[in-house]
Amino acid sequence: MAETASKGAPADARPPKQVIYCGICSLPPEYCEYGGTTKKCEDWLSTTHPDLHESLYASATEGLSNLSLDAQKRAEKDAQKKATKAAAAETREAERLANSKVTIKRVERNKRKYVTEVSGLEQFGLDLKKVAKEFGKKFATGSSVTKTASGGEEITIQGDVSQDVEEWVLENHEEVPERNIELVEDRKKKVAA
Repeated sequence: MAETASKGAPADARPPKQVIYCGICSLPPEYCEYGGTTKKCEDWLSTTHPDLHESLYASATEGLSNLSLDAQKRAEKDAQKKATKAAAAETREAERLANSKVTIKRVERNKRKYVTEVSGLEQFGLDLKKVAKEFGKKFATGSSVTKTASGGEEITIQGDVSQDVEEWVLENHEEVPERNIELVEDRKKKVAA
């Protein structure tokens, strides 16, 4: 018993199984039908792993041949509905991303002290805490994720770095288009004496 532990794994141990993940929805191909992009996933699988595609989708077509004509028509109709829903969902997501704005706001605190607030990055799938840490390192200043009054989150960076933040986001995050970035300057109103 002590000898096998000192030599490593036993001789009859199986090697780990290699799992293939879909290049479209990032699920294993067996679960692509639950991801919402079934047709695109099937096309990707047929081009990259034709043997796996054959084993997964051949059984589906064999099952259809055993069904009655009415059942086959219903199955085809359901498949078309799923494809239409997936296409509509994809279109809505593309519209949402096109309408999303990243707002970089320069806010005056007191006298000549400024902070830069960045909101809207989460719409493009970015982790705000990670990006806040990157901003802190890049600009050598304090940076944190704070809650807004509307219930969302934004990144607050100490200092006036709004122009630099815009350049940095465009260089490092291609998923954020330049037309979706908006620079805003917020000044405090001076109280009349």
